[in-house]
Amino acid sequence: MSFHPDPKLKPPAKLTALLVDDEPLARMRLRSLLEGCQDPAAEVVAEASTASQAQAWLREHGCDLILLDIQMPGPDGLQLAENLAAHPAQPAVVFVTAHAEHALRGFELDAMDYLTKPVRRERLQAALCRVAQRLAEREAAHSQRADLDEAVVETQEFINISVRGRLLRVPLSEVLYFKADLKYLTLRTATQSYVMDGSLSELETRFAAKPSAQGKFLRVHRNALVAKSAVRELLRGAPIGGSSEEEEAEGAEAGDGWAVRIASVNEWLAVSRRQVAAVREALAKGNRKE
Repeated sequence: MSFHPDPKLKPPAKLTALLVDDEPLARMRLRSLLEGCQDPAAEVVAEASTASQAQAWLREHGCDLILLDIQMPGPDGLQLAENLAAHPAQPAVVFVTAHAEHALRGFELDAMDYLTKPVRRERLQAALCRVAQRLAEREAAHSQRADLDEAVVETQEFINISVRGRLLRVPLSEVLYFKADLKYLTLRTATQSYVMDGSLSELETRFAAKPSAQGKFLRVHRNALVAKSAVRELLRGAPIGGSSEEEEAEGAEAGDGWAVRIASVNEWLAVSRRQVAAVREALAKGNRKE
């Protein structure tokens, strides 16, 4: 049986192995066979004569693979393989046994290979290649996830807010709007409102300098900066809850009375007459995406 590893993946130079067999001569023969294996090579880091001994060793140590007999005193090799599913860094399992009838159950337990005694070096070498391939694939997947996580962290913007002596980091993606009120700003998410220092102009400038935030917020009024994705409706004459007297008077004098409804919280925010067209455009683009 030949095995051809993926040349794009870099397997480990040497595998670490745990030998588990109740027969000392069987372990000695396996150790001798492993010494002659190359590309990949394997190093025996421990031996155990029972499944219980092996499990105790694995609680404190790790290895790449276990060369595992099946019929042993006490718990058998199949039980050990089943218990290994909960191991934090699950080693690969290669069964080495004189009993071929357990092969189906062995592969159901995700064994990398099933070797029958007496083991030939060529078959053992092929099993090591499979294990090395599995480890290389696992490492590649782990590296890819790490790269994706790092990319998300790098592109994700946060707003830092001090709340009663605690520093909170609110993801910019969760912000529905910023609203100016006297000397402070209110940051609104779907579940919370936070008071923060700063000005809307400063926030606009900051967002313009960050590619991840560019074009995601819209100044609907001199006192409100809204996430475009949160705008659900534009209406003339809508009730504007929580408006200041100055804002209401300004809207009455302008004669516009436009407002936008914010998603999740169903609040209405005033829209200045000169920003009505920009809000309509944001709504139209959002509808096209949907």
